[in-house]
Amino acid sequence: MMAATRAKGTTRLFNPAQEPEIVDLANFLNKLGAKIEGAGTEVITIKGTKSLNGTEHHVIPDRIEAGTFLIAGLSTNGDIQVNNVIPEHLHTFITKLSEMGADIQIGTHSIRVKSPAKPLKAINITTLPYPGFPTDLQAQVMALLTCVEGTSIIKETVFENRFIHAAELIRMGADISLEGNTAIIRGVKQLYGAPVMASDLRASAALVIAGLMAKEGETIISRVYHLDRGYERIEERLASLGADIQRIHEE
Repeated sequence: MMAATRAKGTTRLFNPAQEPEIVDLANFLNKLGAKIEGAGTEVITIKGTKSLNGTEHHVIPDRIEAGTFLIAGLSTNGDIQVNNVIPEHLHTFITKLSEMGADIQIGTHSIRVKSPAKPLKAINITTLPYPGFPTDLQAQVMALLTCVEGTSIIKETVFENRFIHAAELIRMGADISLEGNTAIIRGVKQLYGAPVMASDLRASAALVIAGLMAKEGETIISRVYHLDRGYERIEERLASLGADIQRIHEE
């Protein structure tokens, strides 16, 4: 889409991603002078221009980061509010948390999630392109579901081999079995701290959440450089909420 803004003639993209980030990028490029129509739909049309101008643009909030913090709060029986968020971008995700029994309050630019008095319920999730359940929140929700009573099922339809974190959660006491692109999570009473290894960005976040959930022991996560690709100073922000977490800088 970016390349097509300067290409000669008209370019059409069929079956493109429809995530809010694509729409935001198109809005930014149009401010620069591009001619893009259809962002957020099944066909994007770009008419090439000879030049682009300068502009000022505020990038939309990170919905995956917001969802991660909400899961962290819910997984530790907390009460957390995320501000500067666009709630409609997380509609499907919020619906699933509500299905689990979470107490959710939605403001104009905020989402508050409170842990309910009753135990959370097991749920089934299928990851899908936007506006379906985001694959980038799959690992974090799996960590949450490890201690939810009952059996939950997660079906991953967006990315192959995106259950690598399941083995690390099992090291912490989770009861997870994999059948192709489906993960079956049977809730356990608690997780235990253990040395684990992050395999990618979202798996890293899932292991941090699992470490916060563990009621015994200490969790040491290696290869956390993955985290920094999607979360700014996550350990400091979680610590400000009461988490016992710190980053260890090894020589």
